[in-house]
Amino acid sequence: MSIDHGTILPPALLRRRAIIYVRQSTQTQVMMNLESQRRQYDLVEAARGYGFTDIDVIDDDLGVTASGCAERPGFERLVALLCSGSVGAVFCLEVSRLARNGRDWHHVLELCGLVEARVIDHDGIYDPRRPNDRLLLGMKGSISEFELGVLRTRMVEAARSKAKRGELRYTPPIGYLWDRHAGVLFDPDLRIQKVIRQIFSRFRDLGSARQVLLAMAAEGIHFPRPSDGVRLTSFDWRPIRYRNVISVLKNMFYAGVYAYGKTGKKTEIRDGRAHVTYKNRKSPKDWDVILKDHHEGYISWDEYERNQAQLARNAFGRKGGVKSGRGGGALLAGLLSCARCGRRLRVVYTGRKPRPVYRCDTPNLLLGQKRCVVFGGARAEKLVTAAVLEAVAPLAIEASVAAQVAMSKADEEKKAVLELELQQARYETSLAEKRYASCDPENRLIASELEKRWEEALGRVRIFEQRLEEGDDDGDTVDPERLDSLANDLQAAWDAPGTTMRNRQRLISTIVEDIIADIDEESGEIVLVIHWKGGRHTELRTKKPKPGEHGAKTSERALGIIREMAGRWSDEAIAACLNRQGLPTGQGKTWNAKRVSAIRRVNDIHGYLSADKTGPYRTMTEAANELGVTNHVIRRLIKDGILPAKRLVDGAPYQIHANDLHSEAVKTTIKRKGRPCRATPKNQLSMFPNTYKGGA
Repeated sequence: MSIDHGTILPPALLRRRAIIYVRQSTQTQVMMNLESQRRQYDLVEAARGYGFTDIDVIDDDLGVTASGCAERPGFERLVALLCSGSVGAVFCLEVSRLARNGRDWHHVLELCGLVEARVIDHDGIYDPRRPNDRLLLGMKGSISEFELGVLRTRMVEAARSKAKRGELRYTPPIGYLWDRHAGVLFDPDLRIQKVIRQIFSRFRDLGSARQVLLAMAAEGIHFPRPSDGVRLTSFDWRPIRYRNVISVLKNMFYAGVYAYGKTGKKTEIRDGRAHVTYKNRKSPKDWDVILKDHHEGYISWDEYERNQAQLARNAFGRKGGVKSGRGGGALLAGLLSCARCGRRLRVVYTGRKPRPVYRCDTPNLLLGQKRCVVFGGARAEKLVTAAVLEAVAPLAIEASVAAQVAMSKADEEKKAVLELELQQARYETSLAEKRYASCDPENRLIASELEKRWEEALGRVRIFEQRLEEGDDDGDTVDPERLDSLANDLQAAWDAPGTTMRNRQRLISTIVEDIIADIDEESGEIVLVIHWKGGRHTELRTKKPKPGEHGAKTSERALGIIREMAGRWSDEAIAACLNRQGLPTGQGKTWNAKRVSAIRRVNDIHGYLSADKTGPYRTMTEAANELGVTNHVIRRLIKDGILPAKRLVDGAPYQIHANDLHSEAVKTTIKRKGRPCRATPKNQLSMFPNTYKGGA
């Protein structure tokens, strides 16, 4: 039963300690609801009025909920004091201050009953040992617990009801503002709008969030960040980071979608106590509210879905994901699937100059079985490339026109961003100038700092002006006629030095859904079935190289020169001739005597016999030694047509017949000394009659 305040407590209890338990549920209440704190602290005077002299105030739980889902050090301290038997009474403003869940409340009542302590609130004094008081306290605890549930349900349902109408306000992402009357609007700062639109535009062209980051960082583009880290009232412009790019691309708010209930709470039992965590991401299908076309978006919903699908494909290694164009040495990485087990083929690189090899490794790694298919990538990639270029050939001209438009649009967007940054820098400069002009020049502590800020602002203006000038003078423009010529010759565009492996991979993944690979054991062929996007299928076959066979092959022209010159010229001379012709080996290397000798042995070509000097032909050096002159004289005789000579191929050494070395014309020319032989007209007078006499 309840006892009024005039009741005298037993002297044994008054010699014990009185506990004043002070608590508020949230930090906001601690800061704003000061009257509640004052009333709870006033219980100290009430305890003195009852006759207690030893009074202890426990206020460790200010700002902590009593729902049982959070640790309360003050409550644990109260329980420890009750267990020690040193507590005579527990004072609280109302039972909800002690606990709002049945377990904690009844635990306190049980301990108070064991040590004969009283529970005192503003309604009276309760002895937990008495059945009537215990019943009344139990009802108060149940009502407090029920009240908490009602309040929580009422607030949550009210918020959900408002969210279903799209009227529940929460902080929008950067680029939006929530107007009290008009609703969600674009941020009026054009610079913010431009940088967000450029992120979507770059991703549309590049297809990779990291590539968007690298491209924008290379151009020195900045991204806004709230000055205080929370409120979107003022911004600091800092170099763009990956988190800025990915947060913009993944947020459906930019597609005009209002969503509520994206996160939820999760309850776990830790050390015998319920522990609740919030901000746990939920699957989109479990969100409470999704309203499309709620406000004007930077992109459409269809483009948002395409972006998410592209980001999922870029997440290489996830289940069901396909590797997107990331560069590297394998053209078909992530596109090939095994026709026998359905698994994705892996890429390994072999050789001193690593070359891609595609193989089905999963059965071997997991089960120790033989690999389903293994084949080199060179021939398969060449086959697929030819099919892709043939497929895109009809659209090449349209793509050329679109590329010109895209390039001009990208230049315009880049220039627009720089112009907006320049306007912002000029505004900050004028603001810094006004602040400097309004301060007292005599106060150097302030004036010097304001002057420094003004100089920094002027420096930023000069930097942006310089970047704009450099952009206008940029000579890295592409001639439209060159684009048209590349459109007519797709193979040249494919093999161009500026075409990276990433670009080739992205082109193939754009029009190819999947490629099923198999090996035809009977014919020894690689079988590739291309599944084009759109439903069509194409089967391609190419010869699979045998073990030890490679694609390095000497050209027929080089073999023809070796066949013509072998037997008459040494391997060194043949190698020099091939190098002068610019003909490489099958592996793209230059020639030397050993390589020429190896090719002769493989193709059964007989070599040059250096000891055989009885042949009818002489080399230039042999002819010069036989006549006792230099190679220069022999070369001059050949050039003047006096000494006949021939070459097997252009660039090969001269072949001179032995009989021609002893002709009268050759002998007469070699014997001639002094001035060169020239014909002197009979009627021509000498210009220097005193210094020159006679003729030839």
